[in-house]
Amino acid sequence: MTVPYTLAVHGGAGTIARGQSDAAPYHAGLRAALAAGEVVLAQGGSALDAVVAAVRALEDEPLFNAGRGAVYTSAAQHEMDAAVMDGATLSAGAVAGVRTLRNPVQLARAVMDSTFVLLSGEGAEQFARDHGFEAMPPGYFHTDHRLAQLHQVQNAAGAAMQMDHAAPLDETRKFGTVGAVALDSAGHLASAVSTGGMTNKHPGRIGDSPLVGAGIYANDQSCAVSATGSGEYFIRACVAHDIHARMAYAGATLEAASRAALAEVGRLGGEGGVIAVDRQGHIALPYISAGMYRGWVRAGEAAQTRIFEN
Repeated sequence: MTVPYTLAVHGGAGTIARGQSDAAPYHAGLRAALAAGEVVLAQGGSALDAVVAAVRALEDEPLFNAGRGAVYTSAAQHEMDAAVMDGATLSAGAVAGVRTLRNPVQLARAVMDSTFVLLSGEGAEQFARDHGFEAMPPGYFHTDHRLAQLHQVQNAAGAAMQMDHAAPLDETRKFGTVGAVALDSAGHLASAVSTGGMTNKHPGRIGDSPLVGAGIYANDQSCAVSATGSGEYFIRACVAHDIHARMAYAGATLEAASRAALAEVGRLGGEGGVIAVDRQGHIALPYISAGMYRGWVRAGEAAQTRIFEN
């Protein structure tokens, strides 16, 4: 028995300044990611393959903070994290602190297919070389505006970027994780996430994205989740697994569980959002920030994208 497929993507919480920048390229980037994932689902492919395809498209789009266009660390380098999780088997794979991989999400998928769950730094890079992944030079990931963001933050504060809850987030203050969640026609769920982290982050800093249960989770019993936001708070609140737990153990709906988990992030002082899909194909895309780049598509329906609008 088949079910209608569902796919949702995000390009990070915190957004371009409302009315001050051209939003069209961001909508186009989200739609390209939805199209890449929907091709897989429409042909009867797996949710896992669909979310990897969607996140690859976002990693290749330099407007978003993952892969090409990733932000810079305080040492003016790129350190990227990614993860995938299969709701049918609870298999997961993740990488942290990689510097040369064009598509970190593909390396995370390869790690999932190994005996590991999480590899970091040089160990992850060696794993990539051993498995034939192409190494890209540092210049591939560079964009002028990301380097300008680093200089702006360092000149203004001389320290890691801080959150200002009183002001809308702008392009220099985004939580730029990308991600995707999907339900395939066989009824299986999966999620994926990829990020360059935070501008001016301390070298070696790892956020919630590659941590199963914090920035990512998928379980066919309940839902698939991909998070974006102030990672330290999402780690402390175990956001992605908390959404699953509220559904599995307390009978909460996807929407209620997602909003309750984000409320805990807010109580701790964090910001951000999640995208989630449950086994019935319901979607939740709540956020507690100035906005969130997000989009979704269902079988037989036109793709939709949003930045500020509910």
